[in-house]
Amino acid sequence: MTVLTRRAFLKGSGAVAAAQALGGTAAADGKKGRGSMSQPGQDASGRGARMPVLFVGHGSPMNAIEDNAWSRGFRGLAKLLPRPGSILAISAHWYVAGTFATANERPGTIHDFGGFPDELYRIQYPAPGSLDLARRAVALVGEERAALRTDWGLDHGTWSVLMHAWPGADIPVVQLSIDGRLPPAEHLAIGRRLAPLREEGVLVMGSGNVTHNLRHAFSAWGNGDRSTPDWASRFDEGIASALAGHDSEHLTRAMESEAGRLAHPTPDHYLPLLYVAGASDAKDPVRFPISGFDLGSLSMRSVILG
Repeated sequence: MTVLTRRAFLKGSGAVAAAQALGGTAAADGKKGRGSMSQPGQDASGRGARMPVLFVGHGSPMNAIEDNAWSRGFRGLAKLLPRPGSILAISAHWYVAGTFATANERPGTIHDFGGFPDELYRIQYPAPGSLDLARRAVALVGEERAALRTDWGLDHGTWSVLMHAWPGADIPVVQLSIDGRLPPAEHLAIGRRLAPLREEGVLVMGSGNVTHNLRHAFSAWGNGDRSTPDWASRFDEGIASALAGHDSEHLTRAMESEAGRLAHPTPDHYLPLLYVAGASDAKDPVRFPISGFDLGSLSMRSVILG
């Protein structure tokens, strides 16, 4: 699949058309959000709030500049969450050999894609970093297995969501990398180590997709197939059920199934979900503020736990 063809699919299809054609939704949770007028890390009454955790299906970079079902869903997230004091983002697009936290005072906006409209490359999301949060995350993960880095910034898995949810770019953001050498259970365990951040006004946010087989998506869409394949539906529904039931065993083994192998030829877009699940606990209520499929088989499901 060439870059030009990829651009044609993503630019030409549009997520709204995909959602309408496939019956997908990006419906915001109807419950009234807390904290939109409160101070960071506080609920609407001004009391200290334990932050929820959030996973977002970010999909195409074009969601940053299109007014569609998914970007409107991203905008609705801020109404469902207390305003964070800071954000620790785990994006599918920082998938390397090691666990690192960005220690930049001003993390750059990384345009980690090719063949898209010039407008997309002009976007900047100038949120400040937080050395304190970066150091805290490294300490929680363990300094023997995590370290600070300044050669990364905010990639589109992070900023394409945050620019809609908090367009003022005034909340400090740190990215945490995904160590591609680790098995799924280890990513869940890192999430558990990060859970204390919730008591400190930090939003732990994973960004990827519950299903992410782009080769299938581009091929099917190009052939005029707008249907969602059974394997994508089964995998997505299984993950939603496991999240609702706080079933860590299913979450860590899901990619081993036949549907899981089709849903994730590579694990990078699934693993951010495990950090979020690990940072949650069995008492957390579960909401799915965004759901549905783009390009037929790309699940755009998002989840709030807590």
